[in-house]
Amino acid sequence: MSVPLRVTRSALPSAKPADRWSADPYTRALRTGRGPLFLQRADGLLLPLDVERWCARADAADRTVLARCRGSVLDIGCGPGRLVAALAELGRPALGIDVSAEAVRRARRSGGTALVRSVFEPLPGEGRWRTALLIDGNVGIGGDPAALLLRIAGIVRPAGSLIVETAPAAADEDLDERVRVRLGDGGGAGAGAGAQGEAFPWCRVGPRALTRHAAGAGWTPTGTWTALGRRFVALRLARAGPWRAASPGGGRGMRSRSRTAGGAPDGAGRGGCGPDAD
Repeated sequence: MSVPLRVTRSALPSAKPADRWSADPYTRALRTGRGPLFLQRADGLLLPLDVERWCARADAADRTVLARCRGSVLDIGCGPGRLVAALAELGRPALGIDVSAEAVRRARRSGGTALVRSVFEPLPGEGRWRTALLIDGNVGIGGDPAALLLRIAGIVRPAGSLIVETAPAAADEDLDERVRVRLGDGGGAGAGAGAQGEAFPWCRVGPRALTRHAAGAGWTPTGTWTALGRRFVALRLARAGPWRAASPGGGRGMRSRSRTAGGAPDGAGRGGCGPDAD
């Protein structure tokens, strides 16, 4: 599936999903570092979220991702920040963004640099990040992988990289599922038991489906691998192209003085984390 290479900001998914990820089960799970936590589909199927792994240190599968990161790294949907913390320990410039204030607080406590921000809002250093990450199922953000990949094409630099975690190794490589889900802890009885807040769009994709979506946004696959049952695809962006129109930030740099929800200027944190730090 391909998409037009020009997208107006009004065509992008909503930039204000934070209320969905501030629902009690999610905040509580981050504060305690454990689940259960699920995305609950309308048909009652529970898609488990691995909170314990998210809140732990980077594991062997994560390290296969970190080893492929080049230059400045933007972790989209960083959650409690194990990847940005690991990169900081390695002395690598990295920034995490997440719509959950609790996730960002935990990421900062772990030693990473993070901002409360949606990927569909203007971001620091747009067009200059060398590597972007969509790990832990975050390719599902917005429920439209083609639009998300097009948006990220406006965030990384020409010839930059994107590493995506797809559906796990046990799933069909052509999986391309669009659903509406709610956050929940699986408690109680009935299909909607334990769910909080309004339903929102989500998706799951296998590696072949991902590469089809990626082609329309100027991405070319450069590698696939599996580690601990998790499956990853590395993509590289073409050197130039009209998908830059997908960027709502207009190339705002890390030295922007706009402020986060916590009052800190962009780029605040432990050491240099911007795309100029290559």
